[in-house]
Amino acid sequence: MNITHGFELLREQQIPELNTLARLYRHVATGTELLSLINDDENKVFGITFRTPPPDSTGVAHILEHSVLCGSEKYPLKKPFVELLKGSLKTFLNAITFSDKTVYPVASTNTKDFYNLIDVYLDAVFHPRITPEVLQQEGWRYELNEDGSLGYRGVVFNEMKGANASPDRVLYVAVQRSLFPGHVYSVDSGGDPAVIPNLTYEQFRAFHERYYHPSNALIFFYGDDDPEERLRLLERVLAPFERISVDATIPLQPPFREPQRLEVPYPAGPNSADKHMVTVNWLLPDPPDVEEALALDILEHALVGTPASPLRKALIDSGLGENLTGSGFARLRQTFFTVGLKGVKGEHVHAVENMIIDTLGRLVHDGIDPQTIEAAVNTVEFQLRENNTGSYPRGLVVLFRALDTWLYGEDPLAPLMFEAPLRAVKQRLHNGGRFFERLIEERLLRNPHRTTVVLVPDLELTNRQNAAERERLAAIRATLDDAQIEQIATTAARLKQIQETPDPPEALALLPSLTIADLDRKIKTTPTEEMHIGATRVLLHDLFTNGIVYIDVGMNLHTLPQELLPYVTIFGRALLETGTQHDDIIQLTQRIGRDTGGIFPQTFTSAMRGQSDGAAWLFLRGKAIVEKSDALLDILHDVVHSARLDNRDRIRQIVREERASREASLIPAGHTAVNTRLRARFNEADWAAEQIGGVSYLLFLRRVERAIDEEWDTVYTVLERMRSLLVNRSALLVNVTVDAAGWDRFRPRLEAFLDRLPAGESVLAAWNPQPGALSEGLIIPANVNYVAKGASLYRLGYRLHGSALVVTRYLMTTWLWEQIREQGGAYGGFCSFDPRSGMFSYTSYRDPNLLRTIEVYDRSAAFLRQLELSEKELTRAIIGVIAELDAYQLPDARGFTAMARHIVGDDDAYRQQVRDEVLGTTPADFRAFADVLDMLHENAALVVMGNEDAITAANQERALFAAITRVL
Repeated sequence: MNITHGFELLREQQIPELNTLARLYRHVATGTELLSLINDDENKVFGITFRTPPPDSTGVAHILEHSVLCGSEKYPLKKPFVELLKGSLKTFLNAITFSDKTVYPVASTNTKDFYNLIDVYLDAVFHPRITPEVLQQEGWRYELNEDGSLGYRGVVFNEMKGANASPDRVLYVAVQRSLFPGHVYSVDSGGDPAVIPNLTYEQFRAFHERYYHPSNALIFFYGDDDPEERLRLLERVLAPFERISVDATIPLQPPFREPQRLEVPYPAGPNSADKHMVTVNWLLPDPPDVEEALALDILEHALVGTPASPLRKALIDSGLGENLTGSGFARLRQTFFTVGLKGVKGEHVHAVENMIIDTLGRLVHDGIDPQTIEAAVNTVEFQLRENNTGSYPRGLVVLFRALDTWLYGEDPLAPLMFEAPLRAVKQRLHNGGRFFERLIEERLLRNPHRTTVVLVPDLELTNRQNAAERERLAAIRATLDDAQIEQIATTAARLKQIQETPDPPEALALLPSLTIADLDRKIKTTPTEEMHIGATRVLLHDLFTNGIVYIDVGMNLHTLPQELLPYVTIFGRALLETGTQHDDIIQLTQRIGRDTGGIFPQTFTSAMRGQSDGAAWLFLRGKAIVEKSDALLDILHDVVHSARLDNRDRIRQIVREERASREASLIPAGHTAVNTRLRARFNEADWAAEQIGGVSYLLFLRRVERAIDEEWDTVYTVLERMRSLLVNRSALLVNVTVDAAGWDRFRPRLEAFLDRLPAGESVLAAWNPQPGALSEGLIIPANVNYVAKGASLYRLGYRLHGSALVVTRYLMTTWLWEQIREQGGAYGGFCSFDPRSGMFSYTSYRDPNLLRTIEVYDRSAAFLRQLELSEKELTRAIIGVIAELDAYQLPDARGFTAMARHIVGDDDAYRQQVRDEVLGTTPADFRAFADVLDMLHENAALVVMGNEDAITAANQERALFAAITRVL
């Protein structure tokens, strides 16, 4: 037996796909499994996962995920998680509850910081300080309202109230419940607000004791740190434990004999009075092996992954609904497939169900277009080889892939090694035999374990839920005697006292942290060369990209008159989703999938340093291996030159999809909506962003949807006018990220591409933004609010100093966290400062309060003025800002960020000055910023989105809003 630091090596294997050496261990004493991945990635990742099958919908797993990070045996603080947020160089720090597991991942590029994070997390999960008060704060509690009635408070309680106001989440929960009746997956692991108050402290503690043990843990390391140090660290932590038996097995769901149906109401507003959501869902009987799992990924992309995918296209073209529901294969203990439409009239529900089944049957009978399959295979293969995980560390995505099998006792390395299954899938296709058609027939159409889920709009559901909660609380209140009422008040007062009492300095000193000496004093730079190719400005970033070229073709939106800005998102999608002169939408999409890594539109808006005008651009962002870059440029030429903007049916579909998508995002991303709306009052760039993607855009979409039917010629003329103004090589900006050798091969192709584009005089239009009312209420069907307040500090006379970034972040992670989240019960309280525009704003997320939240914002200056800031606290605050300034990025993101800085004037000298000011921040800077916030609160705008009763009551009490608008 090969034992190292208490761990037995079970397996060692090279994974060429990740350029990684994998070692799988088992801790001899406890049975803990460890997957140690060794490679040269500096963005190191650690994760510890517990199997946590919830017994009911009290949200116990979710509440515990919050609670273990509220102090531990080694770190007896109220919120070590927040202290880590304040003062770490982390590139990822969070905890996530799933349907059957809870995952605690961290990541950092700094080794010392990485091991500090791991140390705090391991003590948190194994030795948490889960007192009754922690459950009261993070889960639920009774409190007495001002009128003497009972109310519920709690972070998770209000988080889930907000979550369940989203129809998409209601659908997600209903689909799982329909496929897994009576199973662990049929309960809501996040928690149902109607059930959360049933959770007792005894059940809460017992859940931790049962599942949070090393014998039930899966531990993961990834990156370039010392692999033996990983074992030494873990042995110290695991040594006190002995192996126990933990029953966390997830059984297979017994198969249905015949399809079933489920109808569920969802909270709807007047705009959704007859908008149903319909999905058809299949549960696969056996977990797929790695080859079939990869084949299902490819099949998903082929069926619903693009606007031209046959199942998606049939549903959208039918006109029976507005947009797809979340569709595709999902993996739990068993895999299931779901597909459907939202925005369906009640009379068309059965037609949608029939169309899904009939379309799949036709694809089996007639076959899937081979070019669609070829494009899907190439797209999935490109994604696997590129391994582009966006803003997430690569190791985090690898962890989640491994857990697809590892959690259920299977090989964690199998999902990471894609070469063999990819070859097998390609060989099956080469051999013929209708491989994907057979998968549809056998796994779906012949599978009786099928459900149809219908979400029915209910305009009174929110009111009924509120009334039921009030009745339940009133019934409980009626059973309480004076002593019990007094106990509730005493308990609430004790919790508030705990929340308001600072952690003692000696406890804070225990938390491991970096020092200023551990930080780089110099900014991180990206190589950027500016040149002109003909009349076109080109930026080149010489970075290693593993043979891929990334290109961003930018069109200056300032060439458009301002009344055309709301069309920008539609225009960007239309370029890629209407077909071209020579290719219909199916053929164009097949070309993109076959020859590139993808092309997508993206807008960029920002204030410009030292200027009143803002930057506003529409980019077409594409990528391909250098050898196929000529095909990428050919496609880009075809779409900008001859996209079928006269395709009325497809433009109508795009507008419907956009409207449905924006409506669906309002509740899950309400804090973003109100912040965008607020900022639009103060500068041109944020005003443009709101026109292009905010509430104004949603209201525009509703108007233009009618115009497409009634005034199509006008809409078409606008789109063609936009093309003539935007597609002008004299006004373009092209951004390229590739290494020097790749650039040598790519440049001649880029020159030829640009030569074929029209050229003309570039004239910038003058915009005259018309901001809305300074105070506004937006009504949605939800039980929570999103409250934003802010103003431009530059208009108030403030001059930028880098310390503002430190103060802003500290204010968010202390005062607002404590007042808005811990005491107020909201899921989040934030503040942000934009150094380019001077815009400072407060926002809250899934907030049960409204007036109280505004009062907290207004007391922020007093908090800063009275603050007694220790040197260690100041250091943590500075470190947290440096982590944001040095955020880890993959090559394509580095190139795009460097371009953005170039556009707005953030040169290296300016960035270094800000960094120096951040590093030199003093307590006096906090007090000085308090004076600025005092001015803000007297001159701020206010935007609140939330429940009609809450907005109306607040307006009656304080006359807050100059305008109130129903948006859902």
